[in-house]
Amino acid sequence: MVETGGNSTPPGAPPADSSSAAGVQPYYAQHAAALGQRYGNVTFEEVHGGVLDLLPPAPAVALDVGAGTGRDAAALARRGYQVVAVEPVRELREVAQDLHPGENVRWIADSLPELTRLEGTFDVALVSAVWMHLPPPARRRAMESLAALLAPAGLLLISLRRGEPPADRMMFDVPAEEVVRDGERAGLRVVRLLDGGADHLGRDEVWWQAVALRKGEE
Repeated sequence: MVETGGNSTPPGAPPADSSSAAGVQPYYAQHAAALGQRYGNVTFEEVHGGVLDLLPPAPAVALDVGAGTGRDAAALARRGYQVVAVEPVRELREVAQDLHPGENVRWIADSLPELTRLEGTFDVALVSAVWMHLPPPARRRAMESLAALLAPAGLLLISLRRGEPPADRMMFDVPAEEVVRDGERAGLRVVRLLDGGADHLGRDEVWWQAVALRKGEE
């Protein structure tokens, strides 16, 4: 989940992006427990199976941005990666740590587009079901931030929720072509684009795209 903030920032939380509308963070905070159960019904392998062969060999350093209730971060840790999970919503972090208490995951309260609390570089960065919450001005800045955090030849995996946005929180229908263009501007090249994936939660109005981008020349 990406923080889009309200009118005030709680103590210790990263600052809200001024270009983002209110409503996303409260939604995920309110529904954190239910979302933990829902997302746990679908495995990491089911959601990301089309790009798993691109992952670098473990041990490598992995970043999960908008890690939510921790399903993907925990799965990466079980695969032998050193995992940093970024999630701005305290309630989601608490659910994640309750669901995955024994996993080697370091949790950080931070948010796109800037990711100011991260240090070092990462061999792979996963941004799953997050991009749709970023308004247009923030998406290019977010791509630049992620590109800067990738190690040489680092891999960026972005999954995109497609379809009519719901009315209960800020969301945008972002096509993969825009992500590819922003990635190229930030010095990344597309290595895979997966189109037309059905929604694993059974929502007929939702479908998914996945974009894999790599840093540096071929």
